[in-house]
Amino acid sequence: MIKRDKNNPIITIKDVKPSSEDLIVMGVFNAGVTIFNDEIILLLRVAETFKEKSDKYLFAPYYEKGKIKKKSYKLNDKSFDFSDSRVILNKARKKIEGLTSLSHFRLAKSKDGVNFEVAEKPTLSGKTKYESWGIEDARITKMGNNYYILYSAISQYGVLPSMIVTKDFCSFSEPKTILPPENKDVVLFPEKINNKYHLLHRPVPFGIGNLDIWLSTSDDLVHWGNHKHLLSVSERGFDSGRVGAGGVPIKTPHGWLIIYHAADKNNNYSLTAALLSLEEPEVVTHKLNFPLLKAEEDYEKEGFFNNVVFSCGEIVKKGIIYLYYGAADDKMALARIDKKKLLNLLIEKDK
Repeated sequence: MIKRDKNNPIITIKDVKPSSEDLIVMGVFNAGVTIFNDEIILLLRVAETFKEKSDKYLFAPYYEKGKIKKKSYKLNDKSFDFSDSRVILNKARKKIEGLTSLSHFRLAKSKDGVNFEVAEKPTLSGKTKYESWGIEDARITKMGNNYYILYSAISQYGVLPSMIVTKDFCSFSEPKTILPPENKDVVLFPEKINNKYHLLHRPVPFGIGNLDIWLSTSDDLVHWGNHKHLLSVSERGFDSGRVGAGGVPIKTPHGWLIIYHAADKNNNYSLTAALLSLEEPEVVTHKLNFPLLKAEEDYEKEGFFNNVVFSCGEIVKKGIIYLYYGAADDKMALARIDKKKLLNLLIEKDK
């Protein structure tokens, strides 16, 4: 039912110019997606680290007053765990001390949805103290003339859902924090429902609770409340570890179609789908109990973080969903699925 593009991966690190001469691009993935001026826009997450390598030190990049700085960690320091390629873990505190890469957003444009022209410089990068470890995983929602970019701001204070607004992808509003940490996978519905803005997000509970999807509402896009649990992990199977929102919900006559990510307890990621009630989106009317897409191709199974397919956005053209997704945390890929067939699959499954 779902077909990968024959040109996959459609964007790799070879297509992205480093921000400066002392950096290298480690990954380009998890892009927000929209249409602007009849072009498909990707707001790519570009992860970079220092070109300099050492047998004795690991260098962690971070933002300070808009500039990239370096922190050094001794690789033989037993107080840190370097086994996860993404993070530096303080063993005693059981807390992440820093990241091995620093992410910014980079614009890419395409007429055909496959061949993209990637900007040579960062479009958005960390500005505030809440973004000192980077900005990640944008989702783009168009309402009226505004494009609302929701993303994760990363720092020593945690992972905070934040928002930036633009009309033209040239000038941008100042970032606003919209939910406290730790929370991520935030995406805004494309219209008000019952005169309220609606938001999907994924809190990260410590001790009690699971990595589940929640729904919240707002009158002004800044103050969010009425938090309701939406989708749970399962006890076993492909979604037993975590679930999190993907791209902007798609309005259909049968409900709000959401394509979201899931992972098992071994961090093998996949994509699946559900339908939410049009008037009461806190109600899940239909849900797949199997993956639509899982890491099967080499470019999905091998990369910076193996066995990952992760989508932050899709568009619909002539009844076909163009699903853009990050593969193995270092490249972008594209798959297509017929919207009508997916809706039928969701509805028939529950009969």
